Amino acid sequence: MAAHRKSAHRKPKQRPFTGPAARTAATLALAGAATATSATGAGAAPAEPAPTAAQVRAKVDRLYHDAEVATEKYNGAKEKEAAATRAVDTLTDEAARRTDRLNTARHALGSMATAQYRTGALDPAVQLALSSDPDSYLERAAHLDRAGDRQASLLSNIRRQLSGIARVKARADQETEALAARRAELDKHRTAIRTKLADARTLLATLTAAERAAYERAADAAHGGGPATSADRGGAGAPADRSTAHADRSAPRASVAAPNSRAARAVSFAHGAIGKPYVWGATGPNAFDCSGLTQAAWKAAGVSLPRTTYTQINAGQRVSRSELAPGDLVFFYSGISHVGLYIGGGQMIHAPRPGAPVRIAPISQMPFAGATRVA
Repeated sequence: MAAHRKSAHRKPKQRPFTGPAARTAATLALAGAATATSATGAGAAPAEPAPTAAQVRAKVDRLYHDAEVATEKYNGAKEKEAAATRAVDTLTDEAARRTDRLNTARHALGSMATAQYRTGALDPAVQLALSSDPDSYLERAAHLDRAGDRQASLLSNIRRQLSGIARVKARADQETEALAARRAELDKHRTAIRTKLADARTLLATLTAAERAAYERAADAAHGGGPATSADRGGAGAPADRSTAHADRSAPRASVAAPNSRAARAVSFAHGAIGKPYVWGATGPNAFDCSGLTQAAWKAAGVSLPRTTYTQINAGQRVSRSELAPGDLVFFYSGISHVGLYIGGGQMIHAPRPGAPVRIAPISQMPFAGATRVA
């Protein structure tokens, strides 16, 4: 009996499937495994392959170009910000001068009122003019006809001055709003420049030393001159390589004569700037960006150029590439984002990019967009 109970509680022995049952079980197991594998891999994106050195170089070139575009926009915004600042200062000074004149006129009227008070004959119109509420005075200006000739003249003068001050202050408020907008635009372009240069530095850091050296050689060849030796090509204001600067300065000057003395002075200034570093937003005397160099060169010749590449191209007579003469401004890229000073023989002097000093370069190394003869 006990044996019978013991055997009753034993688990039945599992028998392996055979025949068709075995094949069905195997199929189900394989299907389950495939489903599990599919579910596991569905949410995991395959790892992207690391960019090649060529891809890194191409992206760095784009970033430097975009930074130069942003630099010219920064230069334009800076020029507008300076103009808005001058406008606000001018209007503030004008409002102060008008207020002084108003106070003088009201003082004269007050003296007259004092005299009338002593004689007990203070005119109601005078009382209105001396009111602490100018708006109320202006609304009730019809009382002017009650004043005498001299009082009427003083009161009319005060009325005009109050209206004039109100207009000046309204214009000052508008210019102040414009100034705030210009400063916000300036900050936006400054941030864009710094971001793009930082991204370029990060990408360059992914290259091996040999790859980076090859990139530097190729980039410098594209912009003219020997290799830049700055440890950080993307850093604004990186010092120029002394050997490169010396080599550039000793390079023979173009044999083509400038068309006039002013163009000759502009070319001479540009030669004197060779070897100085590129710094975005700089106009000299110790560093330049591309349009800052051309502006400074022509300023030395007594000619005032606008600040940016896209305004400098309209600062003179447009000339074709076949008509170029020393002193002409040569522009590159479809967005007119780079400029150099032509010196003859198919060459120019320009400020290439961060980390590369002012140098002589062939104009054929960049996509030519047009040229302008300043004088």
